Amino acid sequence: MNQALQTYGQPKMVTIKKIVQENEFVKTFFLDVSLGVKAGQFVNIWLPGVDEKPLSVAYDDGSQTLITFYAFGHMTKKLFELSEGDKVGIRGPYGTYYTWNKGDTLVLVAGGYGAAPMYFVANEAIKDDCKIHFVVGARNKDLLLYLDKIEKLPNVELHVATDDGSMGLKGYNTEILKDLLAAGEVSRVFACGPEMMEKRIVDLCSEAGVKSWISVERYMKCGFGVCGHCCLDDSGDRVCKEGPVMSGELLAASPEFGKYHRDKVGKKVKL
Repeated sequence: MNQALQTYGQPKMVTIKKIVQENEFVKTFFLDVSLGVKAGQFVNIWLPGVDEKPLSVAYDDGSQTLITFYAFGHMTKKLFELSEGDKVGIRGPYGTYYTWNKGDTLVLVAGGYGAAPMYFVANEAIKDDCKIHFVVGARNKDLLLYLDKIEKLPNVELHVATDDGSMGLKGYNTEILKDLLAAGEVSRVFACGPEMMEKRIVDLCSEAGVKSWISVERYMKCGFGVCGHCCLDDSGDRVCKEGPVMSGELLAASPEFGKYHRDKVGKKVKL
C-alpha cells in the first residue's frame, strides 16, 4: 500500500525539517514525507490539542512536502509558533488537480499566498513543454511570494501587479490576464487566490472563450466527501471531492461563487 493511501483516513505524524519565513505573515514548512500529491490537491494538517485544517500543497518532489500558509485563524497562528524538529499530523492527498496537454500555453494567476500552489503547477507543467505566463498579485511588494523561485523556472514569463504600484503594474493582476487573453494563444487559465479575484477570472475567460480552472476554498471538515459541509449551492458539488480545482463553467453557474460562503456552522457569510 502506498503512503498516500496509508495517510488517507488518519493523520501520520511527520517532522518539520525546515521552516522558511516568506514574509511577516507567511511561512513554508518542509515536511519529511511525500504523499504523491498532484498540483492542485490539498492535505489536512493536524496539530494535536488544537485543530485540523486543510492546506494547499506548494510542492511534493517525491521525498518531501512543502506547505506554505498564512497565519490568519487560530490553527494557523499556532502552526506559526512551531520550530524545526517539531511534528505535525498530515493526511491526504485529497481532491482534484490541474491538468493540461503537452505544449499548452497556460496562464497561471495567483493572488497572495496562492502563488505557492501555482508554483507547484508551473513546476509540473514545464515538464510537458508548456509555455507559462505566471501572473502574481498582492497589495504591495512585501506580500509577493515565490518571485525568485518562479524566475528560475524555464519557459516561464513572470508578470507582477500590486495594488499600490510598489512593484510591477499598479492595479489588479486580472488586468494583466485581460491583456494576455486579448493577445490570444492561451490554451487554458488556472487560478488560486481570493474568491473575488477568481470570479473576475471566470468572467474574463468566459468572455474570451478560454477554459478556466479555479482552486475553490470552502470550510472543510472531513476532507473526503462524507460530511457535506463544503457543498456548493445549488449543485451540491463537494469542494473537497469534486474540487478544489473546479471548472469556470461550473462556478459561473453557481449562485454562491463570488457572492458568499458558509462558516463552520453553515451560516452564509457575504464576500
